[in-house]
Amino acid sequence: MGAENANREEKIYDVAIIGAGPAGLTAAMYSARAGLDAALLENLSPGGQLAQTEHLENYPGFTLSQSGYELSEIMHEQAEHFGAHTVYDEVTDVELEGPVKRLKLPSGHIDARSVIVASGARPAKLGIEREAKLTGSGVSYCATCDGNFFKGKDVCIVGGGDTAAADAIYLSRICTKIYMFVRRDVLRATAIYYDRLKKLPNVEIVWNSVVEEILEEDGAVAGVRVRDRVSGQTRTYEVAALFVAIGTVPNSEFLDGKVELDQSGYVVADETGRTSAAGVFAAGDVRTKVLRQVSTAVADGANCAEACAEYLLQQQS
Repeated sequence: MGAENANREEKIYDVAIIGAGPAGLTAAMYSARAGLDAALLENLSPGGQLAQTEHLENYPGFTLSQSGYELSEIMHEQAEHFGAHTVYDEVTDVELEGPVKRLKLPSGHIDARSVIVASGARPAKLGIEREAKLTGSGVSYCATCDGNFFKGKDVCIVGGGDTAAADAIYLSRICTKIYMFVRRDVLRATAIYYDRLKKLPNVEIVWNSVVEEILEEDGAVAGVRVRDRVSGQTRTYEVAALFVAIGTVPNSEFLDGKVELDQSGYVVADETGRTSAAGVFAAGDVRTKVLRQVSTAVADGANCAEACAEYLLQQQS
């Protein structure tokens, strides 16, 4: 075990924040700025799903020329400027009972008097044959990450929400033809997205459609077989890529049995972020909430940091 890990394991942080998406970064910044000794744990790189967003159109103060990646970097710099300590490791298990909580990592553990869970969510999958096998070979869950691999080709998107619509708009500038398979006869996406989609000549929305099979050729996606939910008829579309944008699944498996989760696995928490476990708070996409956006994640992070500071103050009295 390295000296840094050994020193880290000897101390007890005021707060350990799991996840460095917009909720976790905001919680780290507010906590550190309030004088708390804060550890920010992130398995990959700061930003989470925000870092994969090409343009932010609905975040106050950001223009079309700015990206989610840029905002993530700025937020991370702010948090560290105020004294938050970033630990790049994965939380595999937690012990949340008692006045000191323990987060278990492959490299050891982190101890803290309070915890803010901001572990976010990951893209949901279709759950059909060849999906896992062809992930990275034509199946993708991030259009802005992988779209350029299919420049000048026909592709398809599954989903009808804001993410799917934004993906279609992005891919329309790169790909020749984009089929957008929507399960219902209306989009869940906001009106502004639908208005833009209707003006794109190379985007075709296929209503009441379900992708039932991914076709493969030479180890890559060659097309999809799609069923019409109304007529029951099937049709094959020759595409080089399938982009899946059908929602998210919370990253909360390590919390099962430790805090209350709802039926979908989201952490049950009130508006301040308080969970069923004393001294444990939840912020961002991982918690129960109506709207999951960058702006609501940032608000969650600020609320959690404030509630956490109040909790620690009460523990000292």
